[in-house]
Amino acid sequence: MTEHLITFTLNGRQREVRVPAHRTLLEVLRDDAGALEVKEGCGEGVCGTCTVLLDGEPVSACLVLAPHAAGRRITTLRGLGEGDAWHPLQEAFATAGAVQCGFCTPGMILTAYAFLKEHPTPSREDIRHAIAGNLCRCTGYAKIIDAIMRVAAERAAGG
Repeated sequence: MTEHLITFTLNGRQREVRVPAHRTLLEVLRDDAGALEVKEGCGEGVCGTCTVLLDGEPVSACLVLAPHAAGRRITTLRGLGEGDAWHPLQEAFATAGAVQCGFCTPGMILTAYAFLKEHPTPSREDIRHAIAGNLCRCTGYAKIIDAIMRVAAERAAGG
């Protein structure tokens, strides 16, 4: 079995792990790096639960082989805030009641974060399309879209 020594940056901190070539980024993040906020859902890349940002782009960590993360920057939900302060999206999700069971929340917020960087003034339909790859079985999506719209509006107003 071929193993690789990979170094990557996880939420601003450099990490080094030795991994077999077949292990996924999801497995390495949860099992080796202790990033339990990265959830395992379908294991097939269709639910969005394991979404992380890889060099700023949302990816399904269950589909990325760990050696592909070598030299890359990985951001999980814990990497969005400043110290103990939550990111505005985290605040908005909590305030809008967009968090129920919380299982989809990390992937949903990371997807929204990347989307808002590229589309600062989206419509509800734009947001609905952007989060289409993130499944939620609890909220019905309305409150999630409300939360994302709130952050976009605050940013547009200079907040």
